[in-house]
Amino acid sequence: MENPELYIEALVFASEQSIRTEEIIYCLQATFERDFTEEEVTKLLKSIKEKYDDEKLSIELVNINNGYQFLTKKSYHQVISLLQLQRSKKKLSQAALETLAIIAYKQPVTKPDIEQIRGVNCDYSIQKLLEKELIVIVGKSEAIGKPMLYGTSLVFMDYFGINSIQELPHIKELTTNSTSIGEQQE
Repeated sequence: MENPELYIEALVFASEQSIRTEEIIYCLQATFERDFTEEEVTKLLKSIKEKYDDEKLSIELVNINNGYQFLTKKSYHQVISLLQLQRSKKKLSQAALETLAIIAYKQPVTKPDIEQIRGVNCDYSIQKLLEKELIVIVGKSEAIGKPMLYGTSLVFMDYFGINSIQELPHIKELTTNSTSIGEQQE
């Protein structure tokens, strides 16, 4: 019999985003024409994780966003940072990052609400975030004109390596305790 573990490995590798256990089970059942339990697949995933824990390998199997994905091990992050720096043209602009932060912390949120917080038009930033699939339209507001409501996507979760919005840093953690203006005298 063919080894389902190798098929799972291929599925995780080929998936652009983290792949959920249910998706793996569906693909295995269709391929092998037999039932697979969640426990069985979890055991196979554990075996794959142990295989990639080998220090001779540069990638590892990680559970992210309630799914599985191959990622580079932390000891190789410096070299990956160099690659990302080289590809910095594809980075988000400051305006897009600000817009994304507002959406992440205030979701679901409308474009007028984002623009009120930022104080500028956000059409371009929202369009770029939609193109990069970091945000999605989650509905329409009941406000006048029924503006679209925006929220973060699964790609956002994968990109930032989190399983839920609750894992974002609390705003209190991001602000400084300084309330004075200018230099402090000793």
